[in-house]
Amino acid sequence: MKLNHLILSLFILFLTAPVIQSCKKYPDGPALSLRSKTERLSNTWKVENYTINGSDFTSLVAGYTETFTKENNYSYSWGVLSGTGTWAFQNNNMEVKLTGTEQQSTRVLYILKLEEKTLWYYYMDGNDKNEVHLIQN
Repeated sequence: MKLNHLILSLFILFLTAPVIQSCKKYPDGPALSLRSKTERLSNTWKVENYTINGSDFTSLVAGYTETFTKENNYSYSWGVLSGTGTWAFQNNNMEVKLTGTEQQSTRVLYILKLEEKTLWYYYMDGNDKNEVHLIQN
């Protein structure tokens, strides 16, 4: 009886291991989430850390926020500057394409981490890699 139980347990582990490993979509996580990617992205975010080519520029973007809605609307606000647009996942949900409708050009965000209260991404501005770490506002 114990041998059958052990064999069944190993069989179940063997079948579920690839599924659990494939749940980690982004380089920095999460490994598993019960919320959809759209639900996790839909939030108002504020900057926790901002770097350009590895140099810290966080203090320059104090007060900057971004909002993503479940209806695929996007907006940003930074003092007197603001803009709106739309967003869509692309490239197997590894990227977010922002399409501006007011004062925002099209930009691709490459997701590094997408959790309920944390969003990390980078975007390229010419040869400069801008990495943004956001937290729930």
